[in-house]
Amino acid sequence: MEGPSQVVASCTDAHARLLERLRGLDDGTARRPSRLPGWSVGHVLTHLARNADSHSGVLEAAVEGRSAPQYPGGEEQREREIAAGAGRPADEVVADLVASCRRLELAWASMTPEAWDGHGYRTWGEAWPCREMPLHRWREVELHHVDLGLGYSAGEWPEAFVAAELPAAATRLAERVGVATERAHLLAWLFDRGAQPALDLLGWQQTPPPGAAR
Repeated sequence: MEGPSQVVASCTDAHARLLERLRGLDDGTARRPSRLPGWSVGHVLTHLARNADSHSGVLEAAVEGRSAPQYPGGEEQREREIAAGAGRPADEVVADLVASCRRLELAWASMTPEAWDGHGYRTWGEAWPCREMPLHRWREVELHHVDLGLGYSAGEWPEAFVAAELPAAATRLAERVGVATERAHLLAWLFDRGAQPALDLLGWQQTPPPGAAR
């Protein structure tokens, strides 16, 4: 496989760490609220399973020389499938996630250089290069592993994940600061000419909406 092999390996490891944490998950835990408003642990796990399937479908199509949509039924399909699967018994939810992760890992292993050069389409119709997809999946797994509220924290994110994501995330800082004086405060801090801004200034006082990562 010529492609984003290191990211694929890192995401495969992230799958393994997530699935290990889910050993013995019981129905009560699956139904309790996650850290995402309105979503239970079962919602988050079902989303991760359907997200894996959405990646597999695009990559399998790329191997065949086709460009497929991430969710053929669009956002409605995504939301419907998450809602339908969230209330299942915990063992079914976990088995579903295990199977979907394995299918995605097989899809990665089956990719050819030509397939990696292909693309699919995001939910909103934007072209999605296959080479970018493993990093998107790794982000989904790491963020939602934290969102489960089952003991995994951002402090446990692999250094390679932080190194891959932090530069791009940092470019969005200014977007989160709406008032000119607050933007100046942020810039002064970045230039070592002011105190570190409070998190509420940066717009981080609120929990992101469900499915902020797709």
